[in-house]
Amino acid sequence: MRAMPNPLEHPLLSAVVDDLATRGWSQQPLFLPDALARALAAECRRRHAEGELNPAGVGRGASQEVREAIRGDQIQWIDPGQAEPCDRYLELMDTLRLAINRGLFLGLEDFECHFALYPPGAFYLKHLDRFRDDDRRMVSAVLYLNHDWQPTEGGQLRMFLADGVERDVQPHAGSLVVFLSGDIPHEVLPATRERLSLTGWFRRRGNDPF
Repeated sequence: MRAMPNPLEHPLLSAVVDDLATRGWSQQPLFLPDALARALAAECRRRHAEGELNPAGVGRGASQEVREAIRGDQIQWIDPGQAEPCDRYLELMDTLRLAINRGLFLGLEDFECHFALYPPGAFYLKHLDRFRDDDRRMVSAVLYLNHDWQPTEGGQLRMFLADGVERDVQPHAGSLVVFLSGDIPHEVLPATRERLSLTGWFRRRGNDPF
């Protein structure tokens, strides 16, 4: 009797874990099936059309404010049970969480994510994903939902790597970029068309200040 394959050993997940271990980031251009990427894009556009996405803020807690000179995307957080495509994506990312924990022992406890829609011309200036007063975010994950994207349309994710190296990632549908939240500064360049993504973070338990 053949043993069932272990989903944590899927080649795509193993590639992400290996990349994180060796260089702190990973890019997988065909991470998501096209049908699921299209369903997620349609869900994002539906929510936007119904006014469910709101301008994203900077900072956290009481100090959070909308500052379009820093970032111009519109977002909505995703919870389980809202839509079938979202549930499928959350299940996949939980499997990736377990694979990262198995390979890197990061103690990741959960995954949070939101739809992000950048109108034409919107951008997000260079930043880190980890807050100064909250170290729970360990690994960032961005899944793109833009079909037939052309390099001339802009909208690249620019990562600032070691030794002054910059790497631009095209926001093609189904492509996943994963990187260490506290180590890799990055920015979103403006685009000439609407740009969609699912942006999220794998988190560990936070340090108790008391």
